[in-house]
Amino acid sequence: MKKPIAIQGIKGSFHHEVVQHYFNGEAEVVECMTFDSVIDTLLEEQTDEIVMALENSIAGSIIPNYALIDNHNLSIVGECYLDIQHSLMALSNQSIEDILEVHSHPMALLQCKVFFREYPHIKLVEAKDTADVAKQISDQNLKGIAAIASKNAAALYGLNVLAESIQTIKHNETRFVIVRRENNHTDNAHINKASLKFELDHKRGSLAALLNVLSDCKLNLTKIQSLPKIDTPWKYAFFVDVTFTDYKDYDKAKSIIGLMAENFKILGEYKNARQ
Repeated sequence: MKKPIAIQGIKGSFHHEVVQHYFNGEAEVVECMTFDSVIDTLLEEQTDEIVMALENSIAGSIIPNYALIDNHNLSIVGECYLDIQHSLMALSNQSIEDILEVHSHPMALLQCKVFFREYPHIKLVEAKDTADVAKQISDQNLKGIAAIASKNAAALYGLNVLAESIQTIKHNETRFVIVRRENNHTDNAHINKASLKFELDHKRGSLAALLNVLSDCKLNLTKIQSLPKIDTPWKYAFFVDVTFTDYKDYDKAKSIIGLMAENFKILGEYKNARQ
C-alpha cells in the first residue's frame, strides 16, 4: 500500500493543493505544523515522499528548507509551481470593517501587506499555517477574526470570502519540491534539471570559474542561493539549479565540478516542471 504524503500545514493549505495536483488527487496526506516535523516523517519512514515549499516569486527563497534537505541527505525528485492566490475569509455575516485581526502564515502576511494599508484598524497576527487558521475560525466560531488562505480552505471550512486575490503582486508563484530519502530513478532520458550544492576555496575567481564550467557544458543556471557555513564564519555553500537538454552535457559538468569544488553534492535530478 502506498504511504501518504507529508505536508506542512493541513488540508486546504497550498501544500495540500500541490499534493492534489502532482499526485492527481489520489494521495492521502500527513498533516504537520512544521517543516522539521515533515522531515521527521520521512526519516522515520512514516512516509516515502514529502512536499516542501522552497521559494516564492515575491518573497524569495525559504533558506532553512535548503538546509533541511541538505543536512539530512535527502533527494529532490520532482517540482511543482503553484499560482498562489490569497483570499481573505471569515465567518458569514461580517464585512471587512468588522474584522479586528487577520491571522496567517508570515509569508502570506508579507505577500498581502499592501492590501491592509487601507484597513489600519486591522491587526496582523502571525500563525503557523494558512488553512489551520481558517479551520480554527470555523471550529471555534471566532468572530472579528479573519484568515488569509486559499479559496479551497474557505470552501472546506465553510467560511465566507471577503476579498479575493489580495496579494500585492497578482502573479505570485511558489515553487514546491517533492523529496524522498533517496533518488532511485534509472531513466536519464527524462531528467533535464538538477539541484546541486558545492563549496569552493575562498579565493578570487573561484565561483566565476565554476559558473563558466556550467556555461561551457551548455547548462542553464536557473537559480543560485548562498547559505552560510555555520562552522566557518563568513564562508558560504552555494545551492544552484541547472537545466539542460542533453544529460551527457550535465554528466560532464558534474565530473568537472567534482574536481573543482571542496565539497560537491547532488541534491536532486528530476524533470523540469517549467517545460
